[in-house]
Amino acid sequence: MNDTKKTMTLNLTEREMQVLEELSQKKDLTKTAVLRQALRLYQLVDARLSAGEKLYFEDEQASRKAEVMML
Repeated sequence: MNDTKKTMTLNLTEREMQVLEELSQKKDLTKTAVLRQALRLYQLVDARLSAGEKLYFEDEQASRKAEVMML
């Protein structure tokens, strides 16, 4: 795997930047680290959905399960 880093410009709305900053503070990570984690998670979810698996959120206390639909 090539670990050469590349630079890009990312334009976010004020709300998107606020969410990124909140996650960064909450997780004690840099904004770049939050975005890297988000990319890895999205890649994992995409691969599993492509393999025919489904993604659910489950509330055990309320005995509810909801399928997450991805585009």
